[in-house]
Amino acid sequence: MRLDLFLKASSLVKRRTIAREMCENGRVFVNGSEAKPAKKVKLGDRITLKFSSRIIDLEVLGRFSAISRKVLPEELYRVVSETCMPKDRDLWSENLS
Repeated sequence: MRLDLFLKASSLVKRRTIAREMCENGRVFVNGSEAKPAKKVKLGDRITLKFSSRIIDLEVLGRFSAISRKVLPEELYRVVSETCMPKDRDLWSENLS
């Protein structure tokens, strides 16, 4: 399954376009490497998502057999770690200087 579709279907992001933008902006990693939206996600892959307020590291547990079937997130992935960023820290301005 494509990475952007996996992120949307697993409810990690609300829209597939957001997943695509995150990939294009270097905020999604699969097995430690920057990933493109069309990257194929396989069982056992490690995905790291860098949101503005947190970083989530997860392991892929399963894939959709049928997209029309509603699948619970716990069937698709397991959160390995989650790091919250301090609210007063502005990562974007730090990267510009």
